[in-house]
Amino acid sequence: MSTPSRPPLDLSLYLVTDTVLCGAYGVAATVAAAVRGGVTAVQLRDPHATDDDLVTLGRSVAAALYGTGVPLLVNDRVHLVEAIGAQGAHIGQSDLGVAEARTILGPDAYLGLSAQTVAHVAAARRLTPHAIDYLGVGPIWAQTTKPDAAAPGGLGRLRAVLAASPWPCVAIGGIGAERAALVRAAGAAGVAMVSAICGRRDPEAAARDIRSAWDRATTIDREKVRP
Repeated sequence: MSTPSRPPLDLSLYLVTDTVLCGAYGVAATVAAAVRGGVTAVQLRDPHATDDDLVTLGRSVAAALYGTGVPLLVNDRVHLVEAIGAQGAHIGQSDLGVAEARTILGPDAYLGLSAQTVAHVAAARRLTPHAIDYLGVGPIWAQTTKPDAAAPGGLGRLRAVLAASPWPCVAIGGIGAERAALVRAAGAAGVAMVSAICGRRDPEAAARDIRSAWDRATTIDREKVRP
């Protein structure tokens, strides 16, 4: 595979949407507010939506992101990326295979892959070069938004995955403003969150608090951070 033309992603503050948590406020409005607060990438996730409903929802989110430069990635359903007008997709270990996902997406769309272990990283390294753009690592701490998620691995496992990965990694699971600094100090390229923004009374302020904590983390003494 030739070198892709897609520029690197800014994973600093990565929002994963939750339609139920967003409630009456709405997913598109939550995304728009969160981007004003500093979100740099958005993943559209609604495992209970039909394909048609996800396309409708996705198009409303894409419209909210228009002109911001913030990319929209579709969770799992790679075949809907083009219809939604998104810039890429994110898949898990049990979803569509990376090679097939890349074939559907073409060379210029983004593709992220979930990884929980060093073994997952090792398997990903055997893929065609440039097949994926980043790894989503987690859950780091206990979380409640994804009942079928793996057990939390803590900062120790995060550091192990980071050390093995040639790709930038975004950490997810139990992360809010109070833990963003710990994740950055461990070496992650960004933090992903769901309930820390979705369903909040003021999603913009919630995102701004996390972004501020992330930006301040450059001054943290890494030697003081413990698992």
